[in-house]
Amino acid sequence: MTSSARASARRRGEEAEELAARFLAGRGLVIVARNYRTRFGEVDLVAHDGATLVFVEVRARSWSAYGGAAGSVDAHKQRRLVAAARHYLSRLRAEPPCRFDVLTVQGPQGAPAWIRGAFEAR
Repeated sequence: MTSSARASARRRGEEAEELAARFLAGRGLVIVARNYRTRFGEVDLVAHDGATLVFVEVRARSWSAYGGAAGSVDAHKQRRLVAAARHYLSRLRAEPPCRFDVLTVQGPQGAPAWIRGAFEAR
């Protein structure tokens, strides 16, 4: 992948994350962190949905081949998200109820699709 293609993909990802944050905030979630990075992985958005702490993976795809945006959150990606979430939780005094959501944006002008409780920590 060329540097301009990487920059373009990064920009699309940032735009999708901004869209996701606005979408979730419009539905009552409170965004508390963006792009929480650890050596284990990264969580795109961390939000409160009432008393529940939600770890959100944002996926944007311009095509639907190979399972599309939702299908790209495979077992390997889930393990990395869980590891990053555990790191985030280790910084808190008490562990709240948690959930893993996926928010997808399919196609160039796609509307966000929110998958609540997309997977569970193993």
